[in-house]
Amino acid sequence: MQILGLAPWLVGFPLAGALILLVGGRRLDSWGHWLGVLASTASFGAGLALLLDLLAQPTADRVHVYSLGTWIEAGSFTLDAAFRIDPLSLTFVLLVTFVGTLIHIYSVAYMAHDKSRRRFFGYLNLFVASMLLLVLADSYVLLFVGWEGVGLASFLLIGFWDHKIENAVAGKKAFVMNRVGDMGLITAMMLMIWQFGSLSFDDVLSGAPGLQQGAATAIGLMLLLAACGKSAQFPLQAWLGDAMAGPTPVSALIHAATMVTAGVYLLVRSAPILEAAPTAQLVVVIVGAITLLFGAIVGCAKDDIKKALAASTMSQIGYMMLAAGLGPIGYAFAIFHLVTHGFFKAGLFLGAGSVMHAMDDSVDMRRFGGLMKALPWTAATMGLGWLAILGVPPFSGFWSKDKIIEAAFVGEGWRPWVFGLVALIGAGITAFYMSRLFFMTFAGRRRWPVKDGREVTPHESPALMLWPMIILAVGSVALGFVLQLGGGFTTWLEPVTGHVEHHEPVLAVPVIMTLTLVLVALGIWLAFRQYAMSAVPVEAPRSTVLVRAARQDLYQDPVNEGVVMLPGQVLTRTLVYADRAAVDAGFMSLATGVKKAADGLRQAQNGFVRTYAATSLGGLLVVAAIVWALAG
Repeated sequence: MQILGLAPWLVGFPLAGALILLVGGRRLDSWGHWLGVLASTASFGAGLALLLDLLAQPTADRVHVYSLGTWIEAGSFTLDAAFRIDPLSLTFVLLVTFVGTLIHIYSVAYMAHDKSRRRFFGYLNLFVASMLLLVLADSYVLLFVGWEGVGLASFLLIGFWDHKIENAVAGKKAFVMNRVGDMGLITAMMLMIWQFGSLSFDDVLSGAPGLQQGAATAIGLMLLLAACGKSAQFPLQAWLGDAMAGPTPVSALIHAATMVTAGVYLLVRSAPILEAAPTAQLVVVIVGAITLLFGAIVGCAKDDIKKALAASTMSQIGYMMLAAGLGPIGYAFAIFHLVTHGFFKAGLFLGAGSVMHAMDDSVDMRRFGGLMKALPWTAATMGLGWLAILGVPPFSGFWSKDKIIEAAFVGEGWRPWVFGLVALIGAGITAFYMSRLFFMTFAGRRRWPVKDGREVTPHESPALMLWPMIILAVGSVALGFVLQLGGGFTTWLEPVTGHVEHHEPVLAVPVIMTLTLVLVALGIWLAFRQYAMSAVPVEAPRSTVLVRAARQDLYQDPVNEGVVMLPGQVLTRTLVYADRAAVDAGFMSLATGVKKAADGLRQAQNGFVRTYAATSLGGLLVVAAIVWALAG
């Protein structure tokens, strides 16, 4: 590969941008944001050049490793710092850098009045650099470095406006919950060293078919735990809604191009391990199925436009996880949906930011309505993203999500019926809550907030915000159709995911497609009737138990507190008490005894000659008595 030397620069450009912006000081305030845009754009250019070079090669020769030299050497264990350039890593590179660059450009206008804009762009560059390192790494150790970098960047960006305590708490919550998942990845690496003596992808993945099933299951489940943390999957999903505390471009970057996609990447990259562990593979599918329904149900009850989109992300990533757990038939479809989702979800989040920009930073959809005329470009771009996520043909989601639904119906026994029906039901609920979001925002009568006695007057966003939204909307329309032409995307990923023969689902494909579209149409109609044709109350009405539960995220925080936090607090308090009552008390008793003995002996040291003389005489008499006794 002629230009493989560009690989380090993929990470190097945004990393250098982050370093310059974060240490350069206020002298960069006036133009530092454009440096951040340039760094991300340069990385995209390098990725595009690598893609063109890779496409010019035969399919079998599209996996390359670029080594920077030995990184770790400890006895018999050695590991190079190396980058893996293959169709899977380059797919992520192009998604992260292209969508990331558009988000950078959007942020120039969105953060125009923020006094810390330079620092914000430094964090954005760090986020992009960390995600690129994660997907380009040729070993689990280097992947872990990027993994932790993504966690750090998300913490800094979610809590960017930390002058509000709730924002700081949200950043901390995301950070802590992700550390739980990180323990899974650390444990998986420990098991890999035990089984393979290596952490490079070539050694681990080539040796995975020879693993004993117990070891493979343990590694697979630990990798799943790691993926659940980063991709906000059940039961580590509670941080995702709180992550909306960050600026809206952060939400777009986390939910579309970077952090939440990392778990899907990890599982697809580690596919041979999952294939050697059918139990772990089944658990992956179950987690994906639970999460896609969990997120969809929560999304139905959210009035905060960003939190509704966050629940949507949770659900859509659930589809990808489900596909990743289906085995070879689902790997390419998981990544296919990940790519299309990156475009329409980024567009939806940026559209939400545009609505907030117009509505004086309000996020309450019950205070929107009738914005179609006031924000025509925002409505159009969000409308295309809405149709794409619903899977309406010929928009991009139709080509990617429907493939996952079809794959879920493949198999024997009860599994295709259960997982296929879950995927179908999820599509119908998605149509309802996303249509609810669109109609509450742009249709019906206006319910605009009042500030200083006057109703807010919405206005369209500036060009720097609109153009990224327009480009993402074009992708929402056409990307899925283009990528699926002639099975192009599946064929593109074959050097990594392998060739898969066509499998017939238990229901005919036209039947599955018809059922999906019927459920989608039903979801749209129900939402239209309730939120476009009927008046939407400004205050949320009293509701059923299920709706109240959905508004409280199905009580995920109370469950986490009851199952994990409170028992943990009891355990730590018990250990602290035991430490003080037993360990500390024992040592203190010993110290007290020594002190008292010393105090007693000290009484004999009073400084009087007669006392010392009497003591000497007493000692002499004792010695004499002993000698007399021995002599006798």
